[in-house]
Amino acid sequence: MFYHIATYLQQSISAFNIVHYISFRTIASLLTSLLVSLLIGNWFIKKSQEYFASQVREYTPERHKTKNNIPTMGGLLILAIVFFTSLIWCNLAKLHVWLFLLGILLFGAIGFWDDWKKITKRKGITAKQKWFMQIAFSFIIALLLVSTLTVSTSICFPFLKNFHPNLGWFFIFWIMFVLLATSNAVNLTDGLDGLASGVLLPNLALFAFLCYASSHFIIAAYLHIPFTNNPEITVISGALIGAVLGFLWFNAHPAQIFMGDVGSLSLGAALALMALMSKQELLLVVSGGVFVIETVSVMLQVLSFKYRGKRIFKMAPIHHHFELEGLSETKITTRFIIISIVLCMVSLITLKIR
Repeated sequence: MFYHIATYLQQSISAFNIVHYISFRTIASLLTSLLVSLLIGNWFIKKSQEYFASQVREYTPERHKTKNNIPTMGGLLILAIVFFTSLIWCNLAKLHVWLFLLGILLFGAIGFWDDWKKITKRKGITAKQKWFMQIAFSFIIALLLVSTLTVSTSICFPFLKNFHPNLGWFFIFWIMFVLLATSNAVNLTDGLDGLASGVLLPNLALFAFLCYASSHFIIAAYLHIPFTNNPEITVISGALIGAVLGFLWFNAHPAQIFMGDVGSLSLGAALALMALMSKQELLLVVSGGVFVIETVSVMLQVLSFKYRGKRIFKMAPIHHHFELEGLSETKITTRFIIISIVLCMVSLITLKIR
């Protein structure tokens, strides 16, 4: 909105030309979403205590029972701020802006339904219902991205600058896999105060840079990465970083609010879309190593118990195992965030090892 107003005003006031710079609007977007989060965060928490009081998840350590009645669905605040900020600072004439926002909205809707049922019925939607909706929505998003040529149908491999196999329409299934894997991995990681948001931040920062680099012809050529021409995603990335930073202000231990599935599923989808639109989705395996470990720990626990009748970990996901080993929430969260930062730095280095 402001982008279009500034475009009109620059005809008479040249200073408004600064709004055309992606770097300026990305920083402005980040600061706007952060400021709005801090300004309305306490108000949202008070309202959430009336309508969104939570019950802790099943299969969590006993000390988590003290977290009963802490409001959840903080993801609604994140989504609202991201949409508000994007409408202000993005070039709304670009189709990829609306496709990105649609993607996080659809996954947020799944999380909202699940959270709402947990609050009102004390039990969320079934695994079949959640998977059906995730598959259906990821297919819709994938079909739109490919049919509108918003993303290239080739896959970019780290370390191999000239190997980009083109999957054609089969790329739809690759998009679906990335969306499903990332959104559910973030959802599984959301189990301690500040954990999911803290681990997400370095990943969002990394892929915000990659979105900018891949949309800048000279930088993309220098780094030997595909030129994507989706610059406005960088601006939305700024809004996401600011909103998550603002949420972490209230979600840090001891948490005043939880993001809920509406937050974790939508933010996971956002990270996946950033990776897909920058053509660096395989880097998620490295930068999102914490999410991978959390997911693998659940899979190993389930398979081991099913076929061996024994558990590998005291509790899964693995952050609960470390809790039962005696580590405090803050220590686990801080260490996982440090690991995430290091992994994102390693991912950044791979851009020049090609």
